[in-house]
Amino acid sequence: MHIQINFHLRNSKVFKMDISHIKIGIDNTYIPPFKNNIKTTRIYENDGFDSLWFGDHIMGWNPEAIWTPDIVNIALFQKNPHDLYNVFPTLAIVANNTKKALLGTAVTEIFRHHPALLAHLIITLDHISRGRIILGIGAGEGENIVPYGIKWEKSVSRLEEAIKIIKLLWEKDKKVDYDGEIWKLNDAVLSLNPYKKGNPPPIWVAAHGPKMLELTGKVGDGWLPIYLNPDRYKECLNTIHISAKKEGRNPDNIIPAVYFNIITDEKPEECDRMLESPLAKNHMLVASNEQFQRYGISHPLGDDFYGLINYIPTKYDKKTLLEIYEKVPSQMCKELYLNGTPDQVIGKIEEYAKIGAEHIVLFNHTPLCDIDKISTSYICIKKVLDYFKGK
Repeated sequence: MHIQINFHLRNSKVFKMDISHIKIGIDNTYIPPFKNNIKTTRIYENDGFDSLWFGDHIMGWNPEAIWTPDIVNIALFQKNPHDLYNVFPTLAIVANNTKKALLGTAVTEIFRHHPALLAHLIITLDHISRGRIILGIGAGEGENIVPYGIKWEKSVSRLEEAIKIIKLLWEKDKKVDYDGEIWKLNDAVLSLNPYKKGNPPPIWVAAHGPKMLELTGKVGDGWLPIYLNPDRYKECLNTIHISAKKEGRNPDNIIPAVYFNIITDEKPEECDRMLESPLAKNHMLVASNEQFQRYGISHPLGDDFYGLINYIPTKYDKKTLLEIYEKVPSQMCKELYLNGTPDQVIGKIEEYAKIGAEHIVLFNHTPLCDIDKISTSYICIKKVLDYFKGK
């Protein structure tokens, strides 16, 4: 069905935009108690979300040092911020409790998972889900690697080799060899074919830097970044398209997605209040120094600090963290979180849609800032979903 809707932004200018192709997903990462999550999964699918996404973390981004009721009231209900279930058995259970929604990892990596193992895990989930699995993958995050004694090295090269190996194993059901710098396969086999013949699970790459963006254009089936303002998103998408053309690929075959942490409420002033909260500021620390410099300061943890690699939440005490949060620019939170009333959120998503985004994934960050908003924030998100569903 072709959907065309008129809506008014704050400048009262009327826009007409075809939104029939925009897909809306939601993060559904499971935390204890397990059984409560299955109910939520069913609600999400019944409400019409196109995709459900699951983080692959041993350690979460939220530090336990500030996980106390005097700082974050969600600590009254969740014992530890790092209480996270493993993504792969979780996805198997989710696949058996859903029928339509796409299911994706947001995102996994190849330091903890040999590419052959990852290929086997995902193709198994492809069968359990009857062809609904998406492999969301990135170069890795330091918090899940460094504290566990795994050596961080050659992350982009490692990922490129891994994707080549995964696709090779999915394409052939006979013995394969691979002679790479990092991995070598000799008479290896993965004979389990994709659930839909000739249609293996798509691989969406969480790319931000130049090398990762080029890699996405070379081998990715989709792109799933986070914390990019519209201008930067447009630049990055152009880099992906250029890379794809160099490889003789059709850029239109790469799905442009974007992952948002969302803070939403019917009252804009409540959104502004939550954007100043410790857990809102904390997530800005995963950004690069380059991103901070756009707001006139260096990264609070150092000029050479890149959060996705260097930020290990367990290393910092409460006092240090609270002092660091004071240095995070409010405007940075305002621009990098998807925030505001449902109408404001819709308008912001439309900005990304105009420059090419086709699949929007929402992580409801609101309850982390104020657990009392858990129900009202979902009502707001549901209004956004219903808009893009033409309801």
